[in-house]
Amino acid sequence: MSQQQGGPVVAGVDGSESALDAVRCAAAEAADRRRGLRLVAVFTPLPSGTRHDLGLAPVYREQAMGVLREQLAAAAEVATAAAPGIEVETELRTGYPAQVLVEESHGASLTVVGSRGLGGFSGLLVGSVAVAVAAHGGSPVLVVRGDGAARGGSAAGGAGVVGGDGAAGGAGVVDGDGASQAGLPVVLGVDGSPAGEAAVGLAFETAARRAVPLRAVHAWSDVVLDPAVAVLIDREAMETEERALLAERLAGWSQKYPDVEVEHVLVRDRPAHALVEESARAGLVVVGSRGRGGLAGLLLGSVGHALLHHARSPVLIARP
Repeated sequence: MSQQQGGPVVAGVDGSESALDAVRCAAAEAADRRRGLRLVAVFTPLPSGTRHDLGLAPVYREQAMGVLREQLAAAAEVATAAAPGIEVETELRTGYPAQVLVEESHGASLTVVGSRGLGGFSGLLVGSVAVAVAAHGGSPVLVVRGDGAARGGSAAGGAGVVGGDGAAGGAGVVDGDGASQAGLPVVLGVDGSPAGEAAVGLAFETAARRAVPLRAVHAWSDVVLDPAVAVLIDREAMETEERALLAERLAGWSQKYPDVEVEHVLVRDRPAHALVEESARAGLVVVGSRGRGGLAGLLLGSVGHALLHHARSPVLIARP
């Protein structure tokens, strides 16, 4: 991650309102980090072969790329309005959106995507590109979704926007109806995994920059299938053990960021459900890409998936 701190903030552009929300957040992030902002649009050619072409491929390419250039120019205007003075670079690439943005993420300090693009079906809560980038990205990935899509605001106006290895300062955040969202906490999912440890660091730094509280949430469950075994469980001892794990994971970071007000939240619940509930009162939810219960072949755990689909605030996926 230290290799990426000098890179630009990257945001995907596709002409959708969700992508423009991501651009506003990315602009504020770039201003806060004193980094450039790189806006990327992707042209996907028609499949090769005469049955798909019909001689229209050159015309399609010219028209599609013209539209994408216009979208990039409009997104650049949105970015400079959100954070005047930042350096904005636009790039039109050829390929598949998810693949291109994953490639871009490896040179980025933060990759920002909207929750759904123009290609999403109305019944989908989160787009395939957002899921793919969150799972495979080479930098921390911020998915701008839920009520928090309007919380990004303008960096110039002091609005707080959250991100990978740092976040925009200030608390004057406004939601879509103009209501104040000042002081919303950063919610951190704590599970003790390597990716979770990265999330702890990002969450503390974000809370410090925004001068907001940090709610560290550790969810545990004592569910067993065999009733005969259930009666033997010492729930009090289990809770004591889980509380100690939570304190242990936070101890070093609390010393590093002594000004961050930290609330330890221990709940007997499924982690995904607990964090989705917390997101309704959060400015950001931070989790690792995979938790302790994840299968080795999965790059994005079930908790991350649940948050991408159901969270009501932006979601930051930390890389281990």
